[in-house]
Amino acid sequence: MPLLYTIGKLTVAPVLRMVFRPTVQGLENVPRSGGLIFASNHLSVADEIFLGTVVPRHLAFWAKSEYFKGKGLKGTFHKHFLTGLGAIPVERGGGRAALSAFDAAVPALRAGEQVAIYPEGTRSPDGRLYRGRTGAARLALAAGVPIVPVGVSGTDKAQPIGARMPRPGTGPIVLRFGKPLDFTGRSDDRSSLRAMTDELMSEIQKLSGQEYVPRYAPPKRDEPATGATPV
Repeated sequence: MPLLYTIGKLTVAPVLRMVFRPTVQGLENVPRSGGLIFASNHLSVADEIFLGTVVPRHLAFWAKSEYFKGKGLKGTFHKHFLTGLGAIPVERGGGRAALSAFDAAVPALRAGEQVAIYPEGTRSPDGRLYRGRTGAARLALAAGVPIVPVGVSGTDKAQPIGARMPRPGTGPIVLRFGKPLDFTGRSDDRSSLRAMTDELMSEIQKLSGQEYVPRYAPPKRDEPATGATPV
């Protein structure tokens, strides 16, 4: 576990659990060892904070690559902070550049790491669950690891879009973990990836209780430093 992430687990995580008292269900479904992908709905920047708080092992999130290349005091801080958390750089432009993040994640997953992905590709603009992109299924097949579907609720009230920090006293935060989905042996052609992704989104919808929208969520200009996968 990266040093800065370890420090956060020992200091920040207990405070968040004490202040916000998130409800956690189905954590017994999460394997205690081996590479694993967490695929969650995405309501708020706080999703990442609370997911990392309740999952025992190190959980790697994606971070915009420019945060690893910044100059000056602020740029140096961002670089060392995200590196210390074990974040994975990703190009936001899509295409081959974005897939380079998957190339970096595959060996980490094969080595037993855990990675968090938001298949919707961005935060939900209205609290509904939108069509998933196929990156999670593609990564699971490439690394040969299962996907744990996650349903999160309440984070959009604790830290709505535009808020800098989560705010206590805004209502319950709930994280539900489903049983792992093993797509080993499935084809990686476009139709198969779509079918696996739709299966994954169905499980996420059952856990989150959101209304499902069968189209992609509109992108946001203010996407945070860490967050959803672009493919």
